[in-house]
Amino acid sequence: MERKLFTEWAMDIAEESKKRSTCLSRQVGAVIIRDKQIIATGYNGAPAGAIHCSDIGYCERRKRGFPSGQGLELCRAGHAEANAIDQCARRGTSCFGATLYVTTQPCVFCCIHIIQAGIKKVIFKGEYPTGLGLTLLNESGIEYEKYEDALKREEAERVKKHQLEMQRVQEFLSQPKNY
Repeated sequence: MERKLFTEWAMDIAEESKKRSTCLSRQVGAVIIRDKQIIATGYNGAPAGAIHCSDIGYCERRKRGFPSGQGLELCRAGHAEANAIDQCARRGTSCFGATLYVTTQPCVFCCIHIIQAGIKKVIFKGEYPTGLGLTLLNESGIEYEKYEDALKREEAERVKKHQLEMQRVQEFLSQPKNY
């Protein structure tokens, strides 16, 4: 039996989280994990108590013809990454040292939240039309990695760890048992 890679498992949770999105343009999900434990999830949608775009029936940005990444001041939705960070703040849970898994590359505003929250690493899918967010992460010493690259790296680590573990197993099996 081969276990699912941790990164794959975490991104699956982010993918499931995005199913709660109320955004009509793009559904995004995020999960924050520290010490292999989920501390928050998030998805994009209107703030608590506000009317959702899915209820209004249209996206103001789309209605005005803004391309992806522009006109964000007209968007009713908080982004998945910021909403996950806000969930931590609401519960008094620190994001410091955590890893954020997100189904879309974070925008510049979310990257600022990520930096300020003390998140140490971001694993993301896809591309965002501006590179400033990644530039800020880089300048601030925050690691970031595309999902596909993270999977390749983790798989290589898993193979190496498995080889070492099999040596331990062979040693264990070759020794007499006193029980």
